[in-house]
Amino acid sequence: MNKRSMWLAGSVLLAFIVAGGGVVQYSRSERARLTVEQGTGPDPLLPAPSGRPLPTVNIASPIGWKDGEHPTPAPGLAVAAFARHLDHPRWLYTLPNGDVLVAQSNSPDTDIQTLKNRIASWVMGAVGAGVPSPNRIVLLRDENGQGVATMRTVLLDHLYSPFGMALVGNDLYVADANAILKFPYHEGDTHITAPPVKVVDLPAGYNHHWTKNILASPDGRFLYVTVGSNSNVAEHGMEVEEGRARIDRVDLQTGKLTPYATGLRNPNGMGWEPQTGALWVAVNERDEIGSDLVPDYMTEVKEGGFYGWPYSYYGQHEDVRVRPSRPDLVASALVPDYALGPHTASLGLAFTNTAQLLPETLWHGVVVGQHGSWNRRPKSGYRVIYIPFAQGKPAGMPQSVLTGFLTPDEEHVHGRPVGVALDQTGALLVADDVGNTVWRVTKAP
Repeated sequence: MNKRSMWLAGSVLLAFIVAGGGVVQYSRSERARLTVEQGTGPDPLLPAPSGRPLPTVNIASPIGWKDGEHPTPAPGLAVAAFARHLDHPRWLYTLPNGDVLVAQSNSPDTDIQTLKNRIASWVMGAVGAGVPSPNRIVLLRDENGQGVATMRTVLLDHLYSPFGMALVGNDLYVADANAILKFPYHEGDTHITAPPVKVVDLPAGYNHHWTKNILASPDGRFLYVTVGSNSNVAEHGMEVEEGRARIDRVDLQTGKLTPYATGLRNPNGMGWEPQTGALWVAVNERDEIGSDLVPDYMTEVKEGGFYGWPYSYYGQHEDVRVRPSRPDLVASALVPDYALGPHTASLGLAFTNTAQLLPETLWHGVVVGQHGSWNRRPKSGYRVIYIPFAQGKPAGMPQSVLTGFLTPDEEHVHGRPVGVALDQTGALLVADDVGNTVWRVTKAP
């Protein structure tokens, strides 16, 4: 490299560092005016947007869990490690024989390389989300029935940022960042060597929101697929959002992929509400209009429904940053059922109707894993919550299930909860991708 090239490279690096530091310094002047609780529930407060040219940045550096440390369970609950020393565990799936699958995964690092995204990558690295993707699914087995995984094997390897998993008959489906794959599975398998069959391609290219979750219909005919947007509010144009910000449905008999619901910025956890049979999803909403906006949410998914992104949020609240505007679509946007607080990064979702090892007061609702904010002051999320349901709808404010991921001064984080699932015994499992642990929650002895 000649001197001129070295000077240019150094100048770019210096500008990046200054820009990143400038964002952090600038962001310290903005704070939430509302509490997280005011942005939670069926009727959240939605103040006027903050017209700031740069986002708030308020990160917590990871420090992990020392021996003997663990999250703080709510009164009446107990928590213990089901498996430690994992490699960025993101998502969970329980097989019928009780084995637990863990998608060890992270971004494929294929986002568009703008200055803002480079700064965002620096932020993600600082909060523990910048590690290379392990690209594997690990199988955990509790051989003794003691609530601890005593067997750990690599079920599938050499995947491409895997996330969602679903078993239909003897077919195990895995959602990579760019496709749904099918593998043969037989009860008790601990390693699969058969090559995959591609079921359908999924939007890829550059992947801003890379996670693709899947959920099988109760009759096993369809897979429902979450696909996040490629930006915050379509700032790169709608062409790169083709097929994104939606839930699709795959007919497993024909392989046909069709849209089921659209306008969902970054849908993740899905589940079937046990009383009504309705599909529910947890959705991450947009950023960069202040610490109080926009609340993440969960909602019953209406077939053919449009939920606003990018043109509006929480129903018909127009986002004036998006041009050209679409007043026709804004007018049709559905209001979500339940806000989960601004910037909480609510990802995991699981209904608790099979949670026999939790107290009975937690049997009729949903648990949500909140990965935690990077762009709110003060921070939000970093916990697992329970929302009670009645007649198929949310019926109360959230109750904490696990806290203590964030240190009291909010400067550091031990771990960050992501996927949640019920194991075969009725205990709650929580994937902690920064703490590299799967936690198991039961009622206290």
